[in-house]
Amino acid sequence: MKKNEDYTPDQVLDICREYMNEEHVEFVNKAYNFAAYVHKEQKRATGEPYIIHPTQVAQILASLRMDPYTVAAGYLHDVVEDTNITLGDVEELFGTQVATIVDGVTKISKYKYHSHQELLAENHRKMLLATAKDLRVIMVKLADRLHNMRTLKALRPDKQRRIANETLEIYAPLADRLGISKIKWELEDLSLHYINPQQYYRIVHLMNSKRDQREAYISEAIDYIKTSVDAIGIKYDIYGRPKHIYSIYKKMRDKHKQFSELYDLLAIRIVVDSVKDCYAVLGSIHSKWKPIPGRFKDYIAVPKANGYQSLHTTIIGPGGQPLEVQIRTHKMHEIAEYGVAAHWAYKEGNFEGVKLDENEQKIDVFREILELQENSDNAADFMKSVKGEIFNDRVYIFTPQGEVRELPKGSIPLDFAYQVHTEVGSHSVGAKVNGRMVPLNYQLKNGDIVEMLTNDNSTPSRDWVQMVYTSRARNKIKRYFRVKDRQENIRIGHELLETELKNRSLSPKKYLDKKHLELATDIFNFTDSEELFNAVGYGELSPINVIHKLLSEDPDNKKEAEKKENEEKLITNTDEPAPKPTESAQLKKEQTNANTSVSVQGIDNLLIRLAKCCNPIPGDEIVGYITKGRGLTIHRADCPNVQSEEAKKRFIEVSWNNVTKEKRYTAELDIYAFNRNGLLNELLQVINSNTNSLINVNGRLDKEKMAIIHVSVGVNNKEHLDQIISKLKNVPDVYEIKRTVE
Repeated sequence: MKKNEDYTPDQVLDICREYMNEEHVEFVNKAYNFAAYVHKEQKRATGEPYIIHPTQVAQILASLRMDPYTVAAGYLHDVVEDTNITLGDVEELFGTQVATIVDGVTKISKYKYHSHQELLAENHRKMLLATAKDLRVIMVKLADRLHNMRTLKALRPDKQRRIANETLEIYAPLADRLGISKIKWELEDLSLHYINPQQYYRIVHLMNSKRDQREAYISEAIDYIKTSVDAIGIKYDIYGRPKHIYSIYKKMRDKHKQFSELYDLLAIRIVVDSVKDCYAVLGSIHSKWKPIPGRFKDYIAVPKANGYQSLHTTIIGPGGQPLEVQIRTHKMHEIAEYGVAAHWAYKEGNFEGVKLDENEQKIDVFREILELQENSDNAADFMKSVKGEIFNDRVYIFTPQGEVRELPKGSIPLDFAYQVHTEVGSHSVGAKVNGRMVPLNYQLKNGDIVEMLTNDNSTPSRDWVQMVYTSRARNKIKRYFRVKDRQENIRIGHELLETELKNRSLSPKKYLDKKHLELATDIFNFTDSEELFNAVGYGELSPINVIHKLLSEDPDNKKEAEKKENEEKLITNTDEPAPKPTESAQLKKEQTNANTSVSVQGIDNLLIRLAKCCNPIPGDEIVGYITKGRGLTIHRADCPNVQSEEAKKRFIEVSWNNVTKEKRYTAELDIYAFNRNGLLNELLQVINSNTNSLINVNGRLDKEKMAIIHVSVGVNNKEHLDQIISKLKNVPDVYEIKRTVE
């Protein structure tokens, strides 16, 4: 794929003609002509005609040999969102398959959401659920995102960073899970370019400065290997493969290494005709060069979940330097580059019959996505589960029969048991790993052989909810207790809601009548009031949150609030001076609302303070945590100290209010950098030039001589803090900045 020049529509059709018949090429051309017509008045942020973007998206899809429906959807993917064309129009002109794909990548716009984050999460959920039904949706979205990333320089810096972060968190991992390394690597490198340009250009400079030396080394290594492989008389292709910029950055960051300490910046790849030839080449290389223990991986015998297959070995190469060698067949290489797209390589046939193979549609990652959707209360929870469980590192374990199972890193035997079957999980009494008994909370490692011990009379323990790592296992355990204790939970839930109402001097008889209960079940998406009581009694919903929501959504309360507000306006607009509050009333007001920057709808007389562990500032997503005897503590939504199920029962909705730039909030930062002379001085200059409130600074060196500098600064809001972080990232040798949480 050429990246610096745009393809013309004719060039896209030429690519299509390489593998489509003329009828299908004409179908793609029809999609182009339609898109060009409806987008004709529109321009991109670069000032270019808008049709350039869908043309490049269609080209990326055609280069992946996608079917005519998908390439046509590449041309049409923005027409519903950005023009007056409806989904019905698309279906009428181009058929159901194209309309389904276009709908899957079209953002939600007709609903109102409380925040941009909520809308973003809902859009991601919509796309992922559409992808679970038809994987071609994500192929179009990945092509769309890739071209947007290539042209991101036209946007404001804050938008560039937001989109690059989103790409790194969601789209690059998706490309990885689908095995499309060609797209994954480019998305990661482009994201790093905007998130941390200093490190991006630093690595590029270091790679270029040593290029001649590395090329000479790789050429020498290839000559050595050729002599060994030629001796066994098989056909092969051999070439050097440079590491991608993001993978180098990640290794430097995660392993705290300097660029000069990395030896595996290059690898040699050998491509042969058959699996038998792969192992023959491996044997010939190991017979001549000593392999490094623990660095051999056989992904042919045990493929990755995304279908990747190859042999990886690291040997002591020329000059005593470690050298990675990858060996695979031509078919494996195609799958490694194009992933699931390689399985879909379009084969000419019936125009109406171009459909995905049933098995290929049901890739495990998207089956997991459907399960997470079923057990998520809202889009934010759904996306949190997706990022935590599906896009995180994975471990590959074996059943006693040799079947490979994939789980998120951090999983325990109970997670494995519930993945096998709910009944296996529910009746588990113990686990054997590699033939030895282990506790049920043992953390699984790559290559473990896991055998679950079960007893038909055994049932889940309530402690398991906190023990398991995956949402799948946790939700199945919760469901068991919700069903088992249903009647008791309903009774307890009713009592808890009554108690909460009485605590507010409100009548349970009034607010737990049929009208209000129907309102509450609508708000929380339950089928009836018993389901609501059950959720409260089980602890899934906080009674405080239910009553708070009920009061804020009750039409009668809203009318009363409006009436009161109008009366107050009338009073303040009269010529009579407003009565001064008594000293005791003023003191009470100050005590019960210590932090007026945060408002809590529906609750008065509550002491509010900001949590010291995570130091929330205006602009952060926040939650209110009701403490015992100390009022309400405001935490950042991502604060690890309030992520437990028990803590979430005490949550209440809060929001920032009356925020002024005069007020300062403390923000704690950890700055990670390569140590050098003058580093601290440059960092302090940046901080002092962007805020006149440097509260504290201290630093240390780790065992790898990497600098970790902690600073406390006063800021107005998150936007102000983001500006400071952005400037700090531009200081040479800074590679990461994190907000501190105690």
